[in-house]
Order: sequence, then structure tokens, then C-alpha cells
Amino acid sequence: GEEIMRRAADGGFGLVISLEWIHGEPMEMLAKDYPDTNWVIMNQTRTGDNIASVVFGEHEGSFLAGALVAQVTTDTSIEGINADATIGVIGGFKAPGIDKFIVGYIQGAKAVNPDIEVKVAYADSFGDPAKGLQMANAMFDEGADIVYQVAGGTGIGIIEAAKARGHYAIGVDSDQDGMAPGNVLTSMVKRVDVAVDNIVTGYAADNFPGGEVIQFGLAENGVALSEMTHTKDKVPAAYIERVTSYKAQIIAGELEVWDVSSQGYPDFFK
Repeated sequence: GEEIMRRAADGGFGLVISLEWIHGEPMEMLAKDYPDTNWVIMNQTRTGDNIASVVFGEHEGSFLAGALVAQVTTDTSIEGINADATIGVIGGFKAPGIDKFIVGYIQGAKAVNPDIEVKVAYADSFGDPAKGLQMANAMFDEGADIVYQVAGGTGIGIIEAAKARGHYAIGVDSDQDGMAPGNVLTSMVKRVDVAVDNIVTGYAADNFPGGEVIQFGLAENGVALSEMTHTKDKVPAAYIERVTSYKAQIIAGELEVWDVSSQGYPDFFK
């Protein structure tokens, strides 16, 4: 990782952007060696006058997912939905970066239904689809009909389980709705393209945000629910309108979504 970044700096590139988690630490050191290079790290915060840190409002996007799911999970007129107010979420690892998604999701679900049961489990792997499948099936067996995957490659198994069982998964990071059309209710999409475009435009205009942490939340179009191409016709418009209303409240600062990465853990998540 360090070698690739060093080559880029040696090659005279003025702007080096990395989305690789393990590049954070070496970048902090390289930035000192290459003060004329502008460095960007995604999904974490690093210090340096020539480093811009980009973080996404995954908690805000996940809140919207939770709010949608809490409405859908008791509507038995929707195919594959049971009457239980029970939903699930599976994280790759127990870590603040993952719990940022999970806590936002729970908060969104509880905003709609304070009595909802949210099953939470961790796969301890981002690369084990078989385990994801098994864990999602266990949640479906316990009455959950929608499971949010925050587990990388492990989540492929969660989506497969939803398809096989006729229930629903929620995709993460990219738009995964097409991985099982009709069984991925929505995806919580991180708009890395928006962030990169913003940084590159600023850099080109001689306005690089060195030393800053830049937030890309709902207001910045940094996170969003997918277009729901395959599922929108299954979901009553009123549910989507309610989600849109929450989105407006969050952007206006009227509704604060808990952010584990800066606030630690809330009382409602033990």
C-alpha cells in the first residue's frame, strides 16, 4: 500500500486519493515526506496540512433505511412480510465504524415504531458469504423479514438468503438492488463519486481542503437510499414520503442522528 502511494508521489501526481482503509497510517507519514502532494483518505480521519479526510454520514443514510424498514415490516399486504415488528442487521465486525451504520438504522426504526425489535449480529468477517447466508437465515427463522447487510462480501450471502427465502435484504455502500431484484428492498449508497468530484473540482480551482475533515452526509448528497427500481411499486407511497420527510428534517438540523464515530454509544444500544 505504502509503495503504491510513494510511486504516485514520485511520479509527480499532485493529488493522490485512497479508499483503502490500511493506507491511512502510511499516508500520514508519506504526507510529511511529500509536502507538495495533496493527499486524500476516505472513511477515516488523518492529520496533516496536506491531507484531506473524507467521512460519510452512514448513520444518516442508515436512519432512512431503518425508517423505511420499520414501516414495511408489519405490512402483510407486501409479499414476503410477516406481522412481526422484527427486523435485523448483520455487521462485518463489532467496531465503531460498523456500529455507526447499525445505531443509525436502529434509531430510524425506533422513530417509526419505538417497540420494534432489532436483531443485531456480527459475522466477524467481511469475506464469508456462507456465514452471511447462515446468519440471515437464523434471523428469518426468528421472525425478521428484512435484514440490513453491513458486512461487505459476507453480505452477498445475506442477499442470497433473502432471495431464497422470499424475504428482504438491505444493500450497503453501492446500489446492490440488482443483486437479487425484488428481494433487496433498498440500498444505503455511499456516493464516493460525489465526494471525489467535489475534491477534484476544489483542487483544480486551487482550493484543496488540506488539514480538514470533510463530511458527506445527506445534505451533501454523500449518502442516499437507492432508487428502489425493483421494489418501489411494492411499497406504499406514504412510507416513502415519510422517509423523505425524515430526510428533510435531518438536512434542516431538526432531527439529529446519533453518530457513534464522534459521540460514542447511546443508551438505546448496549
